[in-house]
Amino acid sequence: MRWMAAILILPALLTAGDPGQVTLPAPHKTGGMRLMQALNERKSTREFSAQKLTPQVLSDLLWAAWGVNRPDGRRTAPSASNRQEIDVYVASPDGLYLYQATEHRLQPIVSDDLRSMTGTQDYVKEAAINLVYVADLAKMGNGSAESKTLYSGADTGFISQNVYLFCASEGLVTVVRASIDRDALGKAMHLRPDQRIVLSQSVGYPKK
Repeated sequence: MRWMAAILILPALLTAGDPGQVTLPAPHKTGGMRLMQALNERKSTREFSAQKLTPQVLSDLLWAAWGVNRPDGRRTAPSASNRQEIDVYVASPDGLYLYQATEHRLQPIVSDDLRSMTGTQDYVKEAAINLVYVADLAKMGNGSAESKTLYSGADTGFISQNVYLFCASEGLVTVVRASIDRDALGKAMHLRPDQRIVLSQSVGYPKK
């Protein structure tokens, strides 16, 4: 019952017969701004309008960030030894979701609006969504704590840059952030002890 509100808010995204799973539209994989122009337009912005992302824009954003782009399941961003240890969570006004790249869908996690908890800055609660990048250390084998921190940080950076370039191409604004109360947010997200919040990234439309 707790997801009744989300189901009512997001009817265009839901797959019939699969309650609780939010299926995204197929991503658009062509078009957009030329790479060199997107690089020229890439920037951090800390002011956001209240406008929501459409289902199609959200679909394209998540695929660009960390979607599957080859038949063998590999992604749009690299990861050390292809461990794919970074999970992308989407904090929206409708709740918190986990992006499941293989199925290209969202798994509801929490029905509360956690945007304000994804950073210590005031603007985070105004952005349409906040992406939370979480390293699943259980997927990283028996490496040292130092190597896990290094590789999960680098892999998060690759995903974040994909988001930056997508936003530049599509007229969105974004900023990646490290200032987070990780203990409080991790508890609100129901993370396991072997899951670690790396960074958050606000995404939305520019404030007029």
